[in-house]
Amino acid sequence: MTTLVDFWFDPLCPWAWMSSRWLLEVEKVRDVHTTFHVMSLAELNSGRDLPEEYRRMMDLEGWIGVRASIAVEQRYGSEALRNFYTALGTRFHLGQEPKTPETVRAALTEVGLDPAIADEAQTEKYDEALRASHHVGMDPVGMDVGTPVIRVNGMSLFGPIISPAPKGEAAGDLFDGFVKVTAYPGFFELKRTRTVGPIFD
Repeated sequence: MTTLVDFWFDPLCPWAWMSSRWLLEVEKVRDVHTTFHVMSLAELNSGRDLPEEYRRMMDLEGWIGVRASIAVEQRYGSEALRNFYTALGTRFHLGQEPKTPETVRAALTEVGLDPAIADEAQTEKYDEALRASHHVGMDPVGMDVGTPVIRVNGMSLFGPIISPAPKGEAAGDLFDGFVKVTAYPGFFELKRTRTVGPIFD
């Protein structure tokens, strides 16, 4: 029986990108299907006292990607969102392209979606749907974590934060372990200090 996984991401976050690539690799070695959903770091951090540099990033870059993503999901469905995230994340993280409407428009065009969504993503048109998606993902794990959030068998956890994303059977092994710890309702946290940044490959 296929294991259904729900994955909440903000396309701005490189760690969510790493976890998303891991889950796509898991699908190659396990009977798993991942449905992608949108959360928003800008929404999560709204009203919080943030370091000036992070606040500036949220204000300048934090909305365009998530608004475009929720617009894609609303108009085209979850599979289109999955493809759009791959196109946009590749540009943001591997290509180091700017988080601008022009980059969003190029990603939309790449996967055959309406490039005018890049214009809609500069408005609040889809913000109600964005906040709803955000809270469906974030409320079960609490507001003191970020992205990614993964739900499997009805249980949600923040993470994993990984670098680089494992390949092949190593990806499957990590998923097996993730499912096991997620299943226990009293499990809350494992952590060690990060010694590397996101390693994209």
